[in-house]
Amino acid sequence: MESEKLFGLFDLNWRFELTKFKLVRGIFKSRWFPLLVLIFNLFVFVIILLAGFIGGYSAGNYNFGIMIVWILWWVLLMLILVPFFSRMWCMVCPFPLFSDWFQRRKLFEVKSVRNIKIPAEENKISNGVNIGKPRGLNLKWPKQLKNMWMMNIGFLVTTFFSGFFTVRPYATFVLLGSIILLAFIFGLIFEKRSFCLYVCPVSGFQGLYSQFAMSEIRRKDPEVCKRHPLKTCFVGNEKGHGCPWLLTPFDFQKNTYCGMCLECFKSCPYDNMGLFLRPPGTDLLIDSKREPKSLDEAWKAFIMLGIAIVFYLSFQGPWGFIKDMVRAQTVKGYLIYILFHTVFNLLIIPGIFWIFSYLSKLFSGNQEVSVKRVLTNFAYTLVPLGLGVWIGFSLGIILPNGSYILHIISDPFAWGWNLFGTANFPWTPVFTGLLGYLQGITMVIFYLFSLDYGYKISTRLYPDLSQARRGFMPICIFLTGITVLFLWLFLG
Repeated sequence: MESEKLFGLFDLNWRFELTKFKLVRGIFKSRWFPLLVLIFNLFVFVIILLAGFIGGYSAGNYNFGIMIVWILWWVLLMLILVPFFSRMWCMVCPFPLFSDWFQRRKLFEVKSVRNIKIPAEENKISNGVNIGKPRGLNLKWPKQLKNMWMMNIGFLVTTFFSGFFTVRPYATFVLLGSIILLAFIFGLIFEKRSFCLYVCPVSGFQGLYSQFAMSEIRRKDPEVCKRHPLKTCFVGNEKGHGCPWLLTPFDFQKNTYCGMCLECFKSCPYDNMGLFLRPPGTDLLIDSKREPKSLDEAWKAFIMLGIAIVFYLSFQGPWGFIKDMVRAQTVKGYLIYILFHTVFNLLIIPGIFWIFSYLSKLFSGNQEVSVKRVLTNFAYTLVPLGLGVWIGFSLGIILPNGSYILHIISDPFAWGWNLFGTANFPWTPVFTGLLGYLQGITMVIFYLFSLDYGYKISTRLYPDLSQARRGFMPICIFLTGITVLFLWLFLG
């Protein structure tokens, strides 16, 4: 990346390594981490599933499963984990734990199935490499599906039932149970974490928005990797498994598909992997494999933006008839909602953006660049803007409803328990009078990020500076229009 500055102030090449501290690196290299956190989260999800099953079709505002998943977890994900720590949820997600156990035969130890001799000068840690075939069919994922399309469609389909997940505990039980079961079944059939990479609906939007995150896992010195032909970060050894996410940690450049499992920290004999802090959004300027493959990432950005609009109108807007449609008060209304929701996200939002992309090419005067390339590149301007929208939406969830969490942690199954003395804590909305302003401020901040990165993308897309400035004008208008729309929705 060229030496550039965010907002003309912050060097985009700046990095600060957190793993240079012995305590942090020691934790990352330990096989107990993140295993202990995974086991704890599995325990929590067992309670969530039980609470969802026991709660059945009762009201959801006092159900442990609904409050933890759709209030606490979702808000933590959008407000803290993704913006600051990239895909850290994938690091501690318990869903693939069972398939990992089945494939590897062990959870803690690394089973070296077959040993090979390694020249002494290269073998800094052992002469065993974890290259044995894991249990299961271990099939390769189909090449045509190595993208986000299944995650795009899967996430969109799950939102069809959002009106049930957030108010009916049993619906949340069915959703989470289905994801856990599918993760295990896919682990029996396909290699490593193919489910997480290409199917999991949560994985898709984390991958998209992690490009804006303020942290990254990367190699420290590329020359060290070049001098290490064994590439144990990819194939594994008795200290760590080969990358479960099927990446090559020695050369990957973006957060999109890194599940932060930390196996590369354990298997690298030279401690050449690091966790770095960085300016937000630097991945948006990395265009490796952006065409034609990443049209799926562009559509993920469109879908997430469109869903945010529909969700706000459905759950936080003043229009009761929309809420009735989402919650299937009538079959006709529900089918209309599904049809509109699908067309709006898959066709209308992308279609409008295509028009502005065409105008960008027209205004630039550049005859060489294709409209498709313009669209796929400028779609990344929707990453900071979309994340800002979802943070604003999440504030609208946690501030009015967060106090319910104090009740349900003391009485998770609604059996009259008072484990922590908070079961009788009353519903207490927080800062709701300031909610619209907080959402508006958030929106403006992320809008500015979109403008800054949008202009930088334009200078890469169009070779001439005057072309870049003219070509960015329509995109700037689109970003401004979306921002004004949400400011109107948030502030009224």
